[in-house]
Amino acid sequence: LFTGFDDPVQCMYNALQQLAREKTVKVAQEPDGRQYGPAIFRIHYDSHAYKPHIDHVTLRERRFDYAVSRFEHQFAGILCLQNASQQGHAAQTIIHECLWTEAIQPHIANETFHEYAAANGLGSYKIALAPGDLYFFNTRCIHEIPAIEGDDPRAVLAVFIGYSEDDDEIYVWS
Repeated sequence: LFTGFDDPVQCMYNALQQLAREKTVKVAQEPDGRQYGPAIFRIHYDSHAYKPHIDHVTLRERRFDYAVSRFEHQFAGILCLQNASQQGHAAQTIIHECLWTEAIQPHIANETFHEYAAANGLGSYKIALAPGDLYFFNTRCIHEIPAIEGDDPRAVLAVFIGYSEDDDEIYVWS
């Protein structure tokens, strides 16, 4: 697929391995050897948005019977390949200064998180992406993607990352 070009999937794995030091970064797999997807390309078109949410196998999905559920922490890695056109606001990721807890979940489910954040003085960070930007974040932080404006879609390569301090492996999957 990437003959003659730098492989963006390998770029993400190499960046993770540099951060991982002594740990082994590998594609997630189940005990029977079945592998997860190594990464996913996501294309977001005009008006596509993600409301405030978390991404976490055990906390959000309540899935405990997968190999990736063994990790205490879950992160996301995003490599921007193409940003939305500049006709409107460039696509931004907003990461709120709020780790998910059971007490926060009703505000996410009822779509009142913005009101909760304002009432509690919670700040947020807007991540301005440009093609080639790669960043990682804790998926337990409440985050969102505002609606994209314009004709050009936003294209990213994304992964989830499982990490525990006492585990010699770091699993990556999509």
